[in-house]
Amino acid sequence: MSKVFIVMGKSATGKDTIFKALKENSQLNLKSVVTYTTRPIREGEADGEEYYFVSRERLQRLQEANKVIEYRSYKTVHGIWDYFTVDDGQIDLNTSNYILIGTLESFEQIRNYYGEDVVIPLYIQVEDSVRLERALHREKQQKNPKYAELCRRYLADEKDFSERNLKKLGIHKRYENKDFDQCLLEITQDISESLSFHKNTD
Repeated sequence: MSKVFIVMGKSATGKDTIFKALKENSQLNLKSVVTYTTRPIREGEADGEEYYFVSRERLQRLQEANKVIEYRSYKTVHGIWDYFTVDDGQIDLNTSNYILIGTLESFEQIRNYYGEDVVIPLYIQVEDSVRLERALHREKQQKNPKYAELCRRYLADEKDFSERNLKKLGIHKRYENKDFDQCLLEITQDISESLSFHKNTD
């Protein structure tokens, strides 16, 4: 059985950059899973890259067909935004190992779907003041900055990624993204060890 690695962390912890670096590492040979969202596409994003951007009607049809592996819904200042993973043939545990970005909620649902031995958490963290500075800088680059949403998300992350919730899901290992290269190296080594152990026990 293959592995599914899920990169998680509060907003502006650098998890997107780490995810891309791991995905592009030819030695790890991890396949990415593009998840779905009903939120509007942002400047610089492309459909089918960061997410599949779909309507709520499409989401409803997928739910009715029992194709949704995990699902989250957020009430934002711009309306309800949904994020979800679909059983659309992207994941085949008989052939490959996978990597995707998620939340604690999505991690729990995917782990319940595929099993504890298969789904591995990669939790990224950054000191809060640095994280807020990064988030503000990123939002300033947008054509129409949404500062109210930035604040809502920051506060929501504090609650969602609380120590209590992390411990509840058995997430003890933390990757401190103070130095990007060092953080990436540590994660890469841990993934390599996990896959090597898996091969040796097959």
